[in-house]
Amino acid sequence: MTAVSPDRIEIGVAPALGEPLAVEFGNTRHTVRGDLREGLATTAMLAAWLRAHAGDFPGELAFSAARALGDGDLFRFVRLRDAVRALARALVNDAPPPAIPLATLNEAAATAPSWPRLSWAAVPLVQEVTAAPPPDAALSVIAASAVHVLGGPQRSALRACGGPGCVLFFVRRHPRRAWCSPGCGNRARVSRHYERHRAR
Repeated sequence: MTAVSPDRIEIGVAPALGEPLAVEFGNTRHTVRGDLREGLATTAMLAAWLRAHAGDFPGELAFSAARALGDGDLFRFVRLRDAVRALARALVNDAPPPAIPLATLNEAAATAPSWPRLSWAAVPLVQEVTAAPPPDAALSVIAASAVHVLGGPQRSALRACGGPGCVLFFVRRHPRRAWCSPGCGNRARVSRHYERHRAR
């Protein structure tokens, strides 16, 4: 298994695997060939990530949040991302949840209270609205996704990738799935093959 080097973190575009929003967000910290990559190194990278996942946010929220990001927002989003990763790691390792990440997640979820509003043009339509600034609302949506993944029915399907050096999480939708992507599966098979031949 390739060792991950935590002292060497480079900037890199986060993978998109089609996972629930919170898992995709947690996976903005990832590896490439055993080297850690930071997918949220700058506010511009956070804005790009929000736009890339706009379909997972209500209405135009992701675009509004990306435009409105200001000083301090990057820190808050990265703090939430690290909390999601810590809680996911605890869940897949069947360990107690760490208190500070749990508090961080719940605090972020409460950042932007929302309520349903009925609008009525041609037909009645229910929309979720909030008075919070767009970055706060986006942070809250990501945190709510994490609450549902970690505390809902998907929690039993959350897995850490078994690929060599991989640090990504995924929700196992098929009983035979063991890796976040086919690439990690191939690397795991090659690694096992190499180890078998080396042992001989």
